[in-house]
Amino acid sequence: MTSQRKTYNWAVLGCGKIARKFVSDLKLLPNARLYAAAARDLSRAQEFAGELGFEVAYGSYEALVSDPKVDVVYIATPHSHHREHALLCLSHQKAVLCEKALAMNSNEVNEMMACARENNTFLMEAFWTMFQPSYQKAMEILRSGELGKLKIVRSDFAFNAPYLEDKRLYNVKLGGGSLLDIGIYPVFAALTSLGLPETIKTFADFSPTGSEESISVICKYADGAMANLTSSFSSYSPTQTEYFCEKGHMVLTPRWFTPTHITVWKEGGEVTTYPNEHKQGFGYQYEAEHVMKCLDQNRIESPVMSWQMSRDLMKFLDRIRIDAGIFFPDHDKNLFF
Repeated sequence: MTSQRKTYNWAVLGCGKIARKFVSDLKLLPNARLYAAAARDLSRAQEFAGELGFEVAYGSYEALVSDPKVDVVYIATPHSHHREHALLCLSHQKAVLCEKALAMNSNEVNEMMACARENNTFLMEAFWTMFQPSYQKAMEILRSGELGKLKIVRSDFAFNAPYLEDKRLYNVKLGGGSLLDIGIYPVFAALTSLGLPETIKTFADFSPTGSEESISVICKYADGAMANLTSSFSSYSPTQTEYFCEKGHMVLTPRWFTPTHITVWKEGGEVTTYPNEHKQGFGYQYEAEHVMKCLDQNRIESPVMSWQMSRDLMKFLDRIRIDAGIFFPDHDKNLFF
């Protein structure tokens, strides 16, 4: 006889495009209840809630976190506001799954984690790639040693976005720039396979708003390994990740950060393809399911997407920004590295 799992009341803070995708996958989980949606504009929250099937809608985030029925909040606002909104939720002891980048810099990340610890409340960065079966399989192959030592990681993410200076992608006040929006994925690919680099060299091109439009990062590791990472809003790329090893190489095909398939080449000509076996949704349900398992176990930190992983990821991004000269005046005034 198996015990029935607890059902959690989910709330969404910020009713944009990414939230719609996440919620569509949340519906695939039987122990996830679509309870509340909140936006600064009540009519927008009501429209979102009505369309997606939430029970209540709020026109302020303060009202959302004051609702005693809310168990866990998915934060889907621009990353320039993640610190503010996460601290609001955590101080009301609402578990938090916060979109990436978790914050704007390491100081903000540390403040959010300190608040989670002080309130004994769960916090996790919503880096959905970490929970994709295909990505977990790729990491398993690298760790197995069957391809020998990993020597080079090459990862990219680029698309040609229209230049709209007031919109999130180019607005410095909203953390605009390709690095924190999509460049975080190639950085994540290097971090999870090689760790933090010894040396970083960057080349960046900036838009008229002062936001970084394209960036290329070369990383060198103490053991001789290297990583070549690229992101851009001004061109298209294959959007794939390649791992070059001593005894072969492995490729995660386009849109590698979502459920995808893997091809492995070994010296001698052997080729193995691991097909994408993902059947439903976009792939956000895996991280949501993990969050609820952590809550079942009374955890405040994920053992998979740990606080240390998020700290290291933000430290990596901070070092890239320093080398490239990417600066966010509203956030970096008191930032020391």
